[in-house]
Amino acid sequence: MPYFNKNQIQELEHLYKINLVNSCSGFKSANLIGTKSTDGQENVAVFSSVTHIGSSPPLLGFFCRPTTVTRHTYDNIKATGVYTINHIHLDNFEDAHHTSAKYDQSISEFDKTTLESEYKANCDAPFVKGAPIQLEMKFIEDYHIKANDTILVIGEIQGLYINGDILEDDGFINLSKANIAAINGLDGYAIPRLEKRLEYQRPRK
Repeated sequence: MPYFNKNQIQELEHLYKINLVNSCSGFKSANLIGTKSTDGQENVAVFSSVTHIGSSPPLLGFFCRPTTVTRHTYDNIKATGVYTINHIHLDNFEDAHHTSAKYDQSISEFDKTTLESEYKANCDAPFVKGAPIQLEMKFIEDYHIKANDTILVIGEIQGLYINGDILEDDGFINLSKANIAAINGLDGYAIPRLEKRLEYQRPRK
């Protein structure tokens, strides 16, 4: 079994180290975050760090890399206070991945892929058309992570759109039914399969 201590990890070739550390935590969520600038420019970008923060109120978080360079998603969220989270699935993961390319702020990733924007209710940020799960988000707060200069962005769910056939009677969303993707590392996409739901666990007597 290969082993790397902290010093060895730090000394690894740059790309090898990035791949190693990004994949060692396991499968991650695969989402497209949609935003719009104050002058109306749409933006959509892939994120693999969206995570549940709490259910009451319903909060989700995601991490932004250091803002030493322009981060269009973060800048738009801070300026407008609204954004959307859209699940990536089997039919769009290649175009979704392309949104990681560093386009100028004047260019929308929607125009460079087959992804389409759509608008719902009174949400000013674009959703990704056809996403099996779409969330309207309101910016709540952010935290600077001193250890590596990243930013944790926390938002509250304002609206939740779900394809009806993947919503179970008890509120469970069966992601497998919609072929929703997960990310392994930075560029490995998988379509997980639900094996079994287990009951709430209590101590054994």
